[in-house]
Amino acid sequence: MLDRHAVQALLQAGHTPRQIAHQLEISRRTVQRIALEPTVATIDDAAARAARGIGRPGLARDVRAQVRTWLAAEPTVPPGEVQRRLHEAGTPLGLSTIYRLLAIVRPTIPVEVMVRFEGVAGEFAQFDFGVADVRLTADTTSARVRRRIHFAAYRLKWSRFVHVALVPNERVEALVRALLASFAASGGVPLRVVFDNPTTVVLRRDAGRPVWNATLAQAMLDYGCGIELCTPRAPEQKGSVENLVGFVKRAFFGARHFQNLDHDLPAQLADWLVYANTVRASRATGVPPAARLATEQARLHALAIAPNDYGLHVPVTVGPTAMVAYQGVRYAMPAKACGLPATLHLYPTRVRIVCAGGTHEAMHPRFPVLGTVSYLTGQRAQQLAAVYGERKRLYFMRERLVELGPIGEAYVTELVHQRPHTWKGCIARCFAMLEEIGDARFRLVLQRALMQRLIGAEYLERVLAHVPAVVEVAS
Repeated sequence: MLDRHAVQALLQAGHTPRQIAHQLEISRRTVQRIALEPTVATIDDAAARAARGIGRPGLARDVRAQVRTWLAAEPTVPPGEVQRRLHEAGTPLGLSTIYRLLAIVRPTIPVEVMVRFEGVAGEFAQFDFGVADVRLTADTTSARVRRRIHFAAYRLKWSRFVHVALVPNERVEALVRALLASFAASGGVPLRVVFDNPTTVVLRRDAGRPVWNATLAQAMLDYGCGIELCTPRAPEQKGSVENLVGFVKRAFFGARHFQNLDHDLPAQLADWLVYANTVRASRATGVPPAARLATEQARLHALAIAPNDYGLHVPVTVGPTAMVAYQGVRYAMPAKACGLPATLHLYPTRVRIVCAGGTHEAMHPRFPVLGTVSYLTGQRAQQLAAVYGERKRLYFMRERLVELGPIGEAYVTELVHQRPHTWKGCIARCFAMLEEIGDARFRLVLQRALMQRLIGAEYLERVLAHVPAVVEVAS
């Protein structure tokens, strides 16, 4: 309206429509139309548009009332359904009009004030898994390749001290090991650790209550630390100015390239953690985390158990063959333990299996030297003593030979086919030799006998005289 008033004033001053159009950058037809309009008496644009009927046509009140009724009964009714109902009621409207109508009649959701869940010294820590594609530059070529790695990020909320660990996967063992390493790196255990809602933490929910992963829950109990979950899709509840995983990916993994994953990446990560904790000022506090870490450490609890000495508690059952299977490895137990529930204490380099009530126990290397079956000295003989029946005992001994791996299976196969009538006696002698000299040396004997095509227990006894004793070392 103010622009229209300017056109009328220029006309009264004697300017021609061409001059006015050039000066105000409008068309001459617009100037001529304004010249025929009444003199401008108000600058209220909205009132003038309403009086002249400018803009999209309004929607009838009864249509608005009908849509409000539908929304009251079903607040989440989709726009397409509203369009269909109006069409059936004799009011066909376009979908864009439906959106405009819903914006007018839908109840306004009140704006909620954001509240960050910050903590005091020693109260909270945040833990997250992350995935990053890192750039690798080989020593012998300038070509860069990318590799996907998994990492665990931990941060104390008050001091903003951060620790990052490379992990092989995002299973519960990797979670607990990385969390304990973070406790050790930060100097103690906080009151609670805040997680998102991964399945490694919460298995499911029963009646709205979380069912915790038993292995993680036991570790938190042993170290005197509680678990707190963020509300789904509420990242502000982590209480940090910067997203932890995003910060680590941008500031470290995305900003560097590495020679290899085994040595160069861990070395650069250690250097970067020193910088992030002692040099870089946190956006939340304005000072490096090290400046506040000592104050927070005074409120942390000491680690009850050194991380490398802590065994994860995994509930297992001793199978009918007196074996406990875990992550692809089978561990032997006493024959009397068959069918009993047990707890597998998982350490980085060993496992300790204890039956309920402590009636039976066995300590095995975490990974056998060869193959996927672990026996302690004398365990095969103890299990054989609990097997009754000549045929059962024969096949028990044969299966123990096959368990030695491809060499054992190949030798038993040749023995059965080359001596179809006498292999049974050879199996017993081979089993006795295995118990006497141990797995590693017996494998060497089998290997040499296979290479020389010497099939039979008597040949193994001759080969044994030329095979030195072997010291077995757990991997």
